[in-house]
Amino acid sequence: MNWVATEFKSMNLGDPRRKQRAIHLIESLSAKPTASIPQACGDWADTIGAYRFFGNEEVQWEDILAPHIENSVARMAAHEHVLCIQDTTELNFNGQKAKGLGPLSYEAQRGMYLHPTYAISTSREPLGVLDAWMWARQPRQSDGSRPGVSESLRWIEGYERLAEMAPQLPNTRLVYVADREADIMALMVRARDLGEPVDWLLRSKHNRVLGEDDKLWSRVTAGDSQGEIRFTLASRQGSRPREVVQQVWAQALELPDGHGGFVQATCIVAREEPLANGEKPIEWRLLTNLPVETLEQAARMIDWYRARWEIEMFFHVLKNGCRIEALQLGSVSKIERAVVLYMVVAWRIARLMRLGRSCPQLDAQLMFEPDEWKAAYILNKQELPKEPPTLNEVVRLIARLGGFLARKRDGEPGVKTIWLGMQRILDFAAGIRFCRELQAQGSCV
Repeated sequence: MNWVATEFKSMNLGDPRRKQRAIHLIESLSAKPTASIPQACGDWADTIGAYRFFGNEEVQWEDILAPHIENSVARMAAHEHVLCIQDTTELNFNGQKAKGLGPLSYEAQRGMYLHPTYAISTSREPLGVLDAWMWARQPRQSDGSRPGVSESLRWIEGYERLAEMAPQLPNTRLVYVADREADIMALMVRARDLGEPVDWLLRSKHNRVLGEDDKLWSRVTAGDSQGEIRFTLASRQGSRPREVVQQVWAQALELPDGHGGFVQATCIVAREEPLANGEKPIEWRLLTNLPVETLEQAARMIDWYRARWEIEMFFHVLKNGCRIEALQLGSVSKIERAVVLYMVVAWRIARLMRLGRSCPQLDAQLMFEPDEWKAAYILNKQELPKEPPTLNEVVRLIARLGGFLARKRDGEPGVKTIWLGMQRILDFAAGIRFCRELQAQGSCV
């Protein structure tokens, strides 16, 4: 059974034919994530079937995602801590006439927003998509206000969904991780009132007033630091990797909740000294409900926050690898069904990349069917190994088909070369299976 059939085995769309269509569609999209829907489907009948599926109002996107969430929870149960990262990204469909689109950051642009909860292990293994908010904004009114539900609720509801999930994972502690937009007192109050079934780690946006001439960040950094931490900052947007050295402060305190009460929190400040080359030093200010009494504990919180970058990688695969902003489906509801399918495809690609790095000796057959890993060797004109290869060996071969040069100084492949290489692998594996079927039927090629 391939990974799609396994991941969506428990799918219930009210009709077995819909489930069959969904699974076939995900297989097609995962085989050619960068292709348009007609190109991925391959023939007219499958293309029409795909558009009918996306246009079926009886199919709810929540039902499509449900089996993936179920499997994600099962993967999470194997870990002591799981980071549940939340963030929002714009989906720009400017120039399309899809019904229900709204303004983006620039009022003239048309599109919608996606706000998923993305679960990863503390070693950054992608475990799955747990939830999603998708919406289109209403245009601003003449007074500058925007009608509709406050968008800040997505952060609070995201925490509530995790709190509902926590009892399913009695031996796993969930940690809600988010950037500055989630620095909302209402979120922290809600977590407090629920008894904090899920821990939280947020980047601090507001230098809150704690008393007369007393603000949050200056209070925390008033004394000596706990010490320094060092890590390598990966290359991003053309910048080279570099070592970062930060001084770290941490202090437990009470944050006023605005209603006469308070929230117990720890504020962490990690500050890099000014750099000789004039580059902007890195400074992070974090808030968490977790105790931070030692430099080691502070370093762990900073490492967990740095793992938030994984959702940016997920968005990169989703938007540039799966090219969801090129979808032309006519309405927001149709786009939502497609986005859910592509989110699972993007998770799969990101998972292959990360496991190939963090678990290089893992048996490749846990992630690939025999025809797929054999295709990686054949297309690279290499002899098939006598024993099943490791995951890292196969991932690197796949990436080479996508443009990865595999030189000593190149390190490990990124997601782009993997998703490009996967297209060739899956096409070739499909050809192998087709030939096998013809031989079984006694046909000649």
